[in-house]
Amino acid sequence: MENYADLIQKQRNFFTQGKTKDVTFRMEALGKLRSVIKQHEQELMDALKTDLNKSEFDAYLTEIGILLEEIRFTLKHLKKWAKPRKVKSSIAQFGSKSCIYPEPYGVALIIAPWNYPFQLAIAPLIGAIAAGNCAILKPSELTPRTSALLSKMISNHFPQEYISVVEGNAETSTALLNEKVDYIFFTGSVPVGKIIMEAASRHLTPVTLELGGKSPCIVHEDANLKLAAKRIAWGKYINAGQTCVAPDYIYVHSRIKDEFLKELKQSIQELYGENPIASGQFTRIVSEKHFGRLTKFLTNGTTVHGGRHDLSSLTIEPTVLGHITWADEVMQDEIFGPILPVLEYDDLSGMISEVTARPKPLALYIFTESEGVQNQILSSISFGGGCINDTVYHLSSPYLPFGGVGESGIGAYHGKGSFDVFSHEKSILKQTTRFDLPFRYPNTKNALKKVKLFIK
Repeated sequence: MENYADLIQKQRNFFTQGKTKDVTFRMEALGKLRSVIKQHEQELMDALKTDLNKSEFDAYLTEIGILLEEIRFTLKHLKKWAKPRKVKSSIAQFGSKSCIYPEPYGVALIIAPWNYPFQLAIAPLIGAIAAGNCAILKPSELTPRTSALLSKMISNHFPQEYISVVEGNAETSTALLNEKVDYIFFTGSVPVGKIIMEAASRHLTPVTLELGGKSPCIVHEDANLKLAAKRIAWGKYINAGQTCVAPDYIYVHSRIKDEFLKELKQSIQELYGENPIASGQFTRIVSEKHFGRLTKFLTNGTTVHGGRHDLSSLTIEPTVLGHITWADEVMQDEIFGPILPVLEYDDLSGMISEVTARPKPLALYIFTESEGVQNQILSSISFGGGCINDTVYHLSSPYLPFGGVGESGIGAYHGKGSFDVFSHEKSILKQTTRFDLPFRYPNTKNALKKVKLFIK
């Protein structure tokens, strides 16, 4: 394994020069990043097609357009975010002024996954740049064309001591984690997240972990079934279900289950056609290993829709499974593929108890017209974030910080959240020298009595 200490030291030396702390420098870097993305737009779509068979529509919507909007939003607000923030001083600090100074950590290590290999590398980088850090990106080896293009884009336009891309496999990640950096941002699975956190603990390095879990989608009896089916099918099967916030399973009320499944099958056909495999337009599974893991689930329950798969193209068509219970293998871990199990419920409280008995999910989706049902679910179940009467869309808002809770993650980003996650808030109290309050000192007569006048 290569020693990356020299690269990290180069970045640390560059950081100490103070250039990255200049807001103008940061804004110029973000502007350059936006230009580079636009310049390589077609190459990116071609690379994503090669690695994952993503259509140009999906590639632009989920990997390129979302980043351009994030950069635009960040540039619009960065000057305000970076300014020291005045806060109140308590009466006990009479005469003082209090401020919070956002400051960068230094060298940030960003480890990106394969499912959105460009977006999930660049989105945190936007926050790292905005906050004034240097950054090292480690893209996934499972999407080699995109990773190589990302490396070329960064190395051709940014100095290595400022932003650098390190390609390689899991051993490369291990080597990078053995070095001391100032912040670690990781997106990936829960088991690997535990390894990242353990490695970070050796240097007491702060981390953000964007993980996953089994994100439920609840369809209540009063839901708009046609719209619910369409939005669930889109959110589940985009990127072939290889999305951390994709609906992992459906809990549908027994009274409307049959009607909902009818609408769901129709929506899948409308969105992806009669034979998504033959069309060649459906995103493929990233590797044979993941393909094999997913096809084992196809024997669970009964196949309500889909189920066809092709090893040669690593494609599994959008699939719905019925007669599923929590004992089935498909319900033990996050699916991360185009397979959607359906469970049913009669009692809302009982269903909520089943969900809360398991690890806290990254996302949760509720389809109901009842505010009472919405509020009951929102107040009873802890999860990272989600939607009411939609799926996945909360991820795209720069006004909504995105992240998990418990086993689904630590920390949140997007919009100002990205700036905040890569910034340390340094608290400063500036005291007056025009006078001095004597009661703070123990040698003042009746000091305690006077202190108690202020602190009760």
